[in-house]
Amino acid sequence: MRLRLVCVGRLSESWLREAEREYLKRLGRFCRIEVSEVADSPDRIGIERGLRLEGERLLAKLAANERVVALDPAGQSFDSPGFASWLERRLTDYPAGLTLLIGGSNGFAPEVLARCNERLSLSPLTFPHQLTRIILLEQLFRGFKISRGETYHK
Repeated sequence: MRLRLVCVGRLSESWLREAEREYLKRLGRFCRIEVSEVADSPDRIGIERGLRLEGERLLAKLAANERVVALDPAGQSFDSPGFASWLERRLTDYPAGLTLLIGGSNGFAPEVLARCNERLSLSPLTFPHQLTRIILLEQLFRGFKISRGETYHK
């Protein structure tokens, strides 16, 4: 099973990088997972231009045969067991891999959303995009644990 996260921006805080390392280590027993980053655009160039540039960078990272899911507040949401089932189905149905996109602070360019096969919401709440990465990694770990009947999801 191959999972890939493609994220706009870098993790700027050491505690976020440490959390990412920990969850990547934990996830390693369930799947092959990689995280790649594209540069975010400064707000001073304007939101529309920034989204376009970030979109070009994201699209350049995607292969034609990948199942691509954007993290989007307007996407489908699940409880933890539902997310575990969704994840298991996607990884079974798409052996070429599943790629999850985390946008920057202004979201995604329309072209990126058009390329995505589906959209997923972690919560109706708004999170900083750097923290979203950690939340997603934790939910992936939780999903694998649930799918395997292991205790964790209390």
